[in-house]
Amino acid sequence: MRVLVAEDEEVLAELVATGLRRAGFAVDTVYSGDAALAYLGLHDYDVVVLDRDLPRVHGDEVARALVAEASRTRILMLTASAAAEDRVEGLDLGADDYLGKPFDFPELVSRVRALRRRSARPVPPVLERLGLRLDSVRRTAEREGRSLDLSPKEFAVLQILLEADGGTVSAEELLERAWDANADPFTGAVRVCLSKLRGKLGEPALIRTVQGVGYAL
Repeated sequence: MRVLVAEDEEVLAELVATGLRRAGFAVDTVYSGDAALAYLGLHDYDVVVLDRDLPRVHGDEVARALVAEASRTRILMLTASAAAEDRVEGLDLGADDYLGKPFDFPELVSRVRALRRRSARPVPPVLERLGLRLDSVRRTAEREGRSLDLSPKEFAVLQILLEADGGTVSAEELLERAWDANADPFTGAVRVCLSKLRGKLGEPALIRTVQGVGYAL
């Protein structure tokens, strides 16, 4: 759900990030290995799309650092080399998956989704609760059979609440998991998003505020 794209070709990095955002992910971009390590130390990412040939700190070193600290962040390594030995070496470094350039974008999205599922506790692709039905693969949501026209952010927040299975999710966790690093925690973005989501879900209200704690279905 939250992805870091570490790619030194800035145009490619932004294209990948834009496509992943359209697929419903919160995405940050960096263009060097030292910046990747800094972001990975600050935020809890599900997946890092990691170019192997990063400047200043090589992508291999970034992968080694994640493996050494037993990070839950999954690594999708990118490389311009199509040689089998490079793929083997990358996987041996600790990468969870490997994709050569150029690549088909739908395949990249599919691989990121698959890695994200592996980074978290097992969650079925279709979530159902209280008359809500959310399909995380087809990116559809319904209430009592009525289709819900949700923005990517609203969809992400609803998915997190459904995955909590009735548990309370704090505003801080929603901000961390559904927004990127550019989100200002003082803007009330979570509150505004939840207000819009509640309006689209309709009555009776399904999302309750747990005072001082967070939100729950």
